[in-house]
Amino acid sequence: MPLLPSKSRLAHIVFEHDDKASKNFDLLILVLILGSLLVVILDSEPSFYSKYHQEFLAIEWIFTGLFTIEYAVRIWLSNKKWGYIFSFYGLVDLLAIIPTYLSLIFVGTQFLVVVRALRLLRVVRILKLGRFLKEAEVLKSALLASRQKIQLFIGTVLTIVLIAGTIMFVVEGPEGGFTSIGMSMYWAIVTLTTVGYGDISPITPYGKFLASVIMLLGYAIIAVPTGIVTSELTMANSRSIKIKKKKKMCKSCDSGNQNLDAIYCNYCGEKF
Repeated sequence: MPLLPSKSRLAHIVFEHDDKASKNFDLLILVLILGSLLVVILDSEPSFYSKYHQEFLAIEWIFTGLFTIEYAVRIWLSNKKWGYIFSFYGLVDLLAIIPTYLSLIFVGTQFLVVVRALRLLRVVRILKLGRFLKEAEVLKSALLASRQKIQLFIGTVLTIVLIAGTIMFVVEGPEGGFTSIGMSMYWAIVTLTTVGYGDISPITPYGKFLASVIMLLGYAIIAVPTGIVTSELTMANSRSIKIKKKKKMCKSCDSGNQNLDAIYCNYCGEKF
């Protein structure tokens, strides 16, 4: 009996999630990700940085080394290596290790390893949250269906911002802090979105009147994209329900592409 598993077995452990070994591997990766994020967060605190920076740096290099080995193993085990490298998870895995190496050239870039948080999406596979992925697909389809309306809406908002900013630049001028049309547009965006930093504010009656109009307009504008997406989401959810009625879902692997007359799951073999 071989001491080491075969390449196909290793590939199954690394890329799949349907047995104990593969789930344990994913859980180990998640623990390492959480540990590395904790180190980065603590290292950003001045009190910890002054006392334990070197220790944190050493630990981070250990994490980076482990993730680099994992990334290389995934490439080695992939049947379509370029397919994995340019896939979403492949790019995330690469971005998870690059910041630490960049810190050798650019100081402070090691804090960008927080991008590893994206790798926590793998928890969806471990906890069998496939149903939430299906809901995410419904949301994605709703956003895609409403993209043209949202693009038109954004174009309208930008036009309003340009006109309002230009008028405010003419009305207030540099004396009120509106030193350019670009700065005035920044003020218009802050006001229109009801953020209101207060770093720039009108001082003339006409400027205050225009600001009041933009404030009131901001509430109306905020409601528009919400209504667009909500409408499309309702329609997408309705389509999803119709599809689910035609298919049967497996409670074991969350696969919903099952025939209504099927007795066993087409993917995991679980009996319905």
